[in-house]
Amino acid sequence: MLKHTQNLLDIMSRLRHPEQGCAWDVKQDFTSLIPYLIEEAYEVADAIERNDLDDLRSELGDLLLQVVFHSQIAEEQGLFNFEQVSAGICDKLIRRHPHVFSDAVFTTDEERHQAWEQAKADERREKSKNEERESVLSGVARNLPALIECEKIQDRAANHGFDWPDVLPVFDKVLEELDEVKEAWQSGNQAHIQEEIGDLLLVAVNLARHLNVNAEVALKESTQKFSRRFQHIEQQLETSGLNLKDCELAELDVLWNQAKQALNKKGG
Repeated sequence: MLKHTQNLLDIMSRLRHPEQGCAWDVKQDFTSLIPYLIEEAYEVADAIERNDLDDLRSELGDLLLQVVFHSQIAEEQGLFNFEQVSAGICDKLIRRHPHVFSDAVFTTDEERHQAWEQAKADERREKSKNEERESVLSGVARNLPALIECEKIQDRAANHGFDWPDVLPVFDKVLEELDEVKEAWQSGNQAHIQEEIGDLLLVAVNLARHLNVNAEVALKESTQKFSRRFQHIEQQLETSGLNLKDCELAELDVLWNQAKQALNKKGG
């Protein structure tokens, strides 16, 4: 094992020592670490999006720490250890790439994708062989961000023929769901409004899939664009000695359009 990898494992073992370790580290368990694991994954993504490679190296280390932390807890409970975690992902990568590690030949990306999905399906069947019934949707993590979970669920269904054949019916479905949101709003039933908003978001994700757009990335980018334009308005108002709350909606709309034009010239 590499020197620094072993050093990291040794440090984690020492931190978890019930008598000589760190009190905070000792009291953690799989569940208590979930927020930190998710946070570190997002911080890795943030470093990538900012193209901050020094920060990326640091954040990947923080994410690796979470893997080591969970592995140490598992080892203490006699479940598995870091070496078994590493062995498992090595086996999985070899199994899912028969065109690299075996004699399989794929001539198109579609063939590679189908083989990858088939390998994952075989793994899910093996994993759930003791369960009474397996769904093609089994194995999608419940803690994923909602847009990513929705996309993965829809991909699974689509791989088994449950999907529109092309994009045009999806446009119609978006309009249909939008009408149903309006009807729910007119009814005044908040639970029904929430349900219909959820249906609208679901079909919007489906539209993104058919247009080969990652819904999570698209929404993230649009949110960032909104923030840049909003901050531009704040700066313009501050220069004029005004406050957002002092402006009429029509004035803000003019400022918004000005922000769009100004930032579009800068690529934002």
